[in-house]
Amino acid sequence: MLADIVQSELVTSVLGALIAVAAAVIVVLVVALVFRIAAKRRHWAGQLIDTARRPFRAALVVCFVWASLGITVTDPQASSAIGLVMRILAIVTIAWLVGAVIVFLENLGLARYRIDTPDNRVARRVRTQVLILKRLSIVVVVVVALGAVLLSFPGAQTFGASLLASAGLLSIIAGLAVQSSLSNVFSGMQLAFSDAIRVDDVVIVEEEWGRVEEITLTYVVVHIWDDRRMILPSTYFTSRPYQNWTRRNSELLGSVEFDLDWRVTPQHMREELDRVLSRTPLWDKRVSVLQVTDAVGGYVRIRILVSAVDAPALFDLRCFVREELVTWLHEQSPVSLPRVRVQDTAAADMRRPSLDPEPNPGTGGLFSGDPEAENRKSLFTGRIDVVRPAEPE
Repeated sequence: MLADIVQSELVTSVLGALIAVAAAVIVVLVVALVFRIAAKRRHWAGQLIDTARRPFRAALVVCFVWASLGITVTDPQASSAIGLVMRILAIVTIAWLVGAVIVFLENLGLARYRIDTPDNRVARRVRTQVLILKRLSIVVVVVVALGAVLLSFPGAQTFGASLLASAGLLSIIAGLAVQSSLSNVFSGMQLAFSDAIRVDDVVIVEEEWGRVEEITLTYVVVHIWDDRRMILPSTYFTSRPYQNWTRRNSELLGSVEFDLDWRVTPQHMREELDRVLSRTPLWDKRVSVLQVTDAVGGYVRIRILVSAVDAPALFDLRCFVREELVTWLHEQSPVSLPRVRVQDTAAADMRRPSLDPEPNPGTGGLFSGDPEAENRKSLFTGRIDVVRPAEPE
């Protein structure tokens, strides 16, 4: 008799679960149909379907089955065990759904700020902050879900009370153990909201040029110009100096230098620079300067300053100007090319000059050159008598 009752209750529970799954599927289909119709007019509806479809189905099925089993299962022990399992599944699936919704909302906000435009400083700042908030919110959802799961078990409150009783010692030990990790986390949050660096910023770190590719809570990824990735802890950017070329704007100045011969004509070279810059779209028409900055050591140093909209364009512009002016020097002004002048010493008189000049009899002097001078010389170089005073009588 008891077996029949148990079997009947089991069949009822299974049928109730199947009915709950069928009801959940119907609700999912209806909701999907509504959002697909809305996606034809609203782009965000399609993104929401792609992002939250699976967690929504899982959470809906778990909640319907939990409600069905709560009605059909009458045994207290079985009901308690099934309730515990279903509660944990519900917490996990709902946390999954909440995380998916958070990701959808943040992606929707990022879509309004594109970084593939020339003036994208605000977009890069918003993108950096949203990415940090996205990771932080996911961490919060996971921690809250784990706490809810732990509190679902019997005796968890007692365990929590005993844990809080020794929280002072544990906090000290944990703080010492994860000091570097926590400092990186706080440094990552500081970087996101202090606007020191942003995603897609051009930086110079460890004597390497690159772009900030990703900013997380603990590290920063810098995409080096030769496709290497440099992983730096967040504390690097809060404790060490570095260069940020796009802190306020992306426009930059660059220099091109030449060491040329003294016969170079700066004015002709300046005119050629204007013609070169007028032929390239890399120049943003802000700065074009040619100056003679030095003229020592056998060379004349020519420095050219040009400007571009960003660092990659500036690098290409400097290379283009250098190549064009080198070609012009070879073809139009070969006398300006640097030269090293060497003197042929084989035919030159290399005798060492005498340190004592030969006397010139025809030139008068103080002590040489004529008889009177010789007399004056004898007065100073001959014997000098010392006159002594007479002794008193």
